[in-house]
Amino acid sequence: MRKNSIKNTRVSTEVQHELSNILRAGIKDPRVAPFTSVVAAEVAPDLKTCKAYISVLGDEKAQADTLKGLQSAEGYIRRELARTLNLRNTPEIRFILDQSIEYGVNMSKMIDEVNGER
Repeated sequence: MRKNSIKNTRVSTEVQHELSNILRAGIKDPRVAPFTSVVAAEVAPDLKTCKAYISVLGDEKAQADTLKGLQSAEGYIRRELARTLNLRNTPEIRFILDQSIEYGVNMSKMIDEVNGER
């Protein structure tokens, strides 16, 4: 199976959607920030591993605490993912902090400052 096959793209999208639902409704860990979103999910072609890119609204401490909370709840999240998705193998999830939204906001502020000086 090719890396960017239609099946792999569909599975990645479905995993991203279900992870978003699990994070929104199921995680009770106080370390996980309430404004945590799943930006993207990349499932390996063999469906054994998954990289979940998350975005956290808050400071660096909130981001680090959210990552620790998600890593400690990985078993629960994987079990819920297996319950909702009908896959032969439930992928192991690795959470990666995605700071592209924060980077974009900072760049937008800088552009506005430069335009305001003119």
